[in-house]
Amino acid sequence: MEEAKAVKLYGMWASSFCMRIEMALKLKGIPYEYVEEDLGNKSQLLLQYNPVHKMVPVLVHDGRSIAESVVILEYIEDTWKDPPFLLPHDPYMRARVRFWAQFSDHALVDHSRAILKFKGEQQQAAIAEFRENLRILEEGIEKEFSGGKPFFNGKTPGLLDLVIGASSCWHKVLDEIAGVKLITRENNPIVCSWLDAFWDLDVVKATFPDHGRLTAYARRVRENALAMSP
Repeated sequence: MEEAKAVKLYGMWASSFCMRIEMALKLKGIPYEYVEEDLGNKSQLLLQYNPVHKMVPVLVHDGRSIAESVVILEYIEDTWKDPPFLLPHDPYMRARVRFWAQFSDHALVDHSRAILKFKGEQQQAAIAEFRENLRILEEGIEKEFSGGKPFFNGKTPGLLDLVIGASSCWHKVLDEIAGVKLITRENNPIVCSWLDAFWDLDVVKATFPDHGRLTAYARRVRENALAMSP
């Protein structure tokens, strides 16, 4: 492997976007320093490294900063070229991975936030949208990435696995908060089978936060959001 230069990850423990990066670094065997950020009192370094969005994650490699989680994942793949690979070699399939990663972030993550922060009809509408978009995602990945292998990327997890999988710890939390099962084996057999393999990975076990701690944090976020709603 190419000798690793100084790598720092500025993140926040409950952010699935940051978990994606941690898992990728661990999969690739890249030594890194993790810097926890208080998003209510952001450090000057975070503001310096990400002056546009002022958010985590930010990867700093050899003194240069990269923001936005999918951009960071692609940077990791382009910089550390030894296996395991995060993206397929075929340009068309790389494009399809990028498409479904973007779809997941907009169609699933955005509605997950709404499920967390709304109640009543707004929450129920977000649940319905999440389930419909999950159905679309499952049909898409079955058509494009099926082949008897445990991950969308093949035998080892890749960019799409990390993008979708990192949010799955939050889905379990939302199940409890919303009082419904967002992902079921009856409706989402492919996703559930893939999640079984994903959750069994050592890097996932080493990265995901404690469920109780994450649930308590989510309930505080929800209480604050509902208190501010009209």
